[in-house]
Amino acid sequence: MWDNEMEIVGIVKDFHIASMYEPIAPMVFRYDPTRTTLILAKIQAGKEKETIARLATFYKTYNPGYTFDYKFLDNAYQAQYISEQRVSALSKYFAGLAILISCLGLFGLATFNAEARTKEIGIRKVLGASVSNVMFMLSKDFFRLLIISVVIAFPLAWWAMSSWLNGFAYKINIGAAVFIVAFVAILLITLITVGYQAIKAAMANPVTSLRTE
Repeated sequence: MWDNEMEIVGIVKDFHIASMYEPIAPMVFRYDPTRTTLILAKIQAGKEKETIARLATFYKTYNPGYTFDYKFLDNAYQAQYISEQRVSALSKYFAGLAILISCLGLFGLATFNAEARTKEIGIRKVLGASVSNVMFMLSKDFFRLLIISVVIAFPLAWWAMSSWLNGFAYKINIGAAVFIVAFVAILLITLITVGYQAIKAAMANPVTSLRTE
C-alpha cells in the first residue's frame, strides 16, 4: 500500500460507511499514530458533557491554537436521511387531509344521492324492497367508483414508490400485502361514510317521503 509493505492483522464484517443510498464499499483501517486526523470515542450514556470536556482538554494539550471540533455519530447518521424524515412527516399530514376531504366529499355525495332518490326509495319500499335492498341500491354506485379509483391509483402508487426506492442500494420489495391493507382501509372508510346515509334513507318511512314528494 503506497509502496509500503504492511501486515494485515484482522478482517471485520461488512458494514455501512455511508448512507443506504450507496452500496457497501471496501474499507481499510490503517494504524499510523503519526498521521491521525480523526478519532472515534464511545461515550458512556449520561457522561457526555464530562467526557467531551476531558477530551477538549486533552486535545488542546497536543493541538494548541486549533479548535476542538466534534460531532455525535448518531446525529451525523440521522442527517443523511433528513429529507426522508421531512417527506414522511409531510406525507402523514397530507394523507390525513386527503382522507378527511374524501370523506366529506363522499358524505356530501351520499346525502345528495339519498335526497334525490327519496321518491324512488319510498316506492321501492312500498313494493316490498327490504332495508338491505335499498342500502345496496344506494351504495353500489359508490363502490363502482371505488373500484375504478383503485385500478387507477394503485399502479401509479406502485410506480412512484418503486421509483423512489430505486434510489437506495438496499431496499424492500413492495408486495401485494401493502395494497391489500390499503384496499381494506379504503373499503371500511367508504362503508362508514356512505353507510350512514344509506341506512338513514333505507329506514325512513315511505309514506312520509311519498307525501312530501
